[in-house]
Amino acid sequence: MKAFNIKNAKSLLITVAAVFLVNIISNYFFHRFDLTQDQRYTLSPTTLRIIKEVKAPLSIKVYLQGELPAEFKRLQLESRQLLEEFQAYNSNIIIEFVDPLENKDESMDKIKELYRKGLTPINITVDDKGKQSQSMVFPWAIAVYNNKEVNIPLLKNIMGTNTTQKVIGSVQHLEYSISDGINKISKGKQKKVAIIKGNGELQERHIAKFLMQVRESYFIGPFTLDSVAKNPTGTLKSLQNYDLAVIAKPTEAFTDEEKLVLDQFIINGGKTLWLVEQVNAEMDSLYNPTGATLAFPKDLNLNDLFFKYGVRINPDLVKDEQGSPIKLASGEQGSATTYQDFNWKFAPQVYPISKHPIVKNLGGIKFDFANAIDTLKNGIKKTVLLQSSPYSKKIGTPVPISLNMVSEQTSPADYLNKGNIPMAVLLEGSFHSMFENRILPFDDKSFLNKGKESKMIVISDGDLIKNQLDKSGQPIELGYDQRSGNLYDNKDFMMNCVNYLLDDTGLINIRSKDLDLPLLDKEKVYENYTFTQFLTIGIPIVFLGLFGILFIYLRKRKYSK
Repeated sequence: MKAFNIKNAKSLLITVAAVFLVNIISNYFFHRFDLTQDQRYTLSPTTLRIIKEVKAPLSIKVYLQGELPAEFKRLQLESRQLLEEFQAYNSNIIIEFVDPLENKDESMDKIKELYRKGLTPINITVDDKGKQSQSMVFPWAIAVYNNKEVNIPLLKNIMGTNTTQKVIGSVQHLEYSISDGINKISKGKQKKVAIIKGNGELQERHIAKFLMQVRESYFIGPFTLDSVAKNPTGTLKSLQNYDLAVIAKPTEAFTDEEKLVLDQFIINGGKTLWLVEQVNAEMDSLYNPTGATLAFPKDLNLNDLFFKYGVRINPDLVKDEQGSPIKLASGEQGSATTYQDFNWKFAPQVYPISKHPIVKNLGGIKFDFANAIDTLKNGIKKTVLLQSSPYSKKIGTPVPISLNMVSEQTSPADYLNKGNIPMAVLLEGSFHSMFENRILPFDDKSFLNKGKESKMIVISDGDLIKNQLDKSGQPIELGYDQRSGNLYDNKDFMMNCVNYLLDDTGLINIRSKDLDLPLLDKEKVYENYTFTQFLTIGIPIVFLGLFGILFIYLRKRKYSK
């Protein structure tokens, strides 16, 4: 008996010593094991770098709490598990789930406060076995760090999809959304963005929402090319202090001096985002008594510049059967007037097919009177980001455009071998100067024929970056179309373009992560409700009961001897 006790004591001491040793080792070596098939809880190296930069307490309040519909409970669970993974790597990250509707007496004040911060709720129709009810959900989080605050959207709007599909798409974006939010407030602004002015570009009120979004992560400022005429060398030096130049829908031709400034900015490694149209055509010009206008080419004197870089924007209009809805009056004028939705084929609704991080997992993106882009062979890598549908074609200009075109009848034969027209292209590589082997328009002693590695994006529609204005002249959300009430993914696409061109942390690559999120089919659940309840609740209880009976039986059998 004494020998038995000594043996047990030794085993206990060895066990305690082993556990103690494992705890000591774990303090020096940290590792988490992800056993999921899609590795959903394995954070990307970029996310880990962002987390490690958090040196002070960072508070994240998540408003997905309380009585939620089934789909949002899944989004809540995925958000919680992902944030706990963040917290495991850095204890400075503090997570709190808040129910804004918990206290009915204070809920209205909380809702108003969230509205002021830009956290708008969504109203969800909950269908429980045929019984429908309305539920308000705040799919948002707020991160606070060093007195700076940023809103983090947890639900991604995907136009034309149901709630379940939106949740699946949102889970795909969770790591990117949260990492992007933390990166904005924990990392100081470093990169500078120049908004080019002086050639009839879009006014600030028409790109206000884009500017507000860019300002959260980068320094931003207007840069006029007017000074080129008096001091071209000084203008070039000033522009080279920026990292990205945005040229948004110019309407006046560029001089050779202005082109040399932009050219050498690119050759010296500057990034550019071009939103350029080669046709004069505006939707507003159709709203007149005739309902018609003339679309005609415009010359911005940029063709030779783009040709040297490897693309050509044609003075054609893209007409696409996958157009955007437009409301037009029908019937007699007066009290009998009704408004009906029509398909407007000159506003292509593009769904990305490319797997590039800039466009991956994005929804519909709306164009207006876009032009066709040709890619040319010149050694520069070109990636088509957005293209029209297979049922589209080019329309040469000049050409009359009329609202009556919504009633045109077409067939698939009209688009045979004409579709998939590029409208947004990414160019990467070492660009050659347009002025290579040419007389320079002004003396530039630092002129280079061939540049450093650089990137640019060319988009053949300036309206892609343009936000509409409400009746009081205030800008509304970028991508929201007042004529149809649809919210397109224009803002996400534009921000992805900026982030990719300026990103040196690889944050944009997090968007490439694919997750498999299986959800129950509601219709099948309702059809077999009793069986589903037994399968998900009854069987686990039965197995637990059988295990308990077996355990008691074996215990009695052992100790009854």
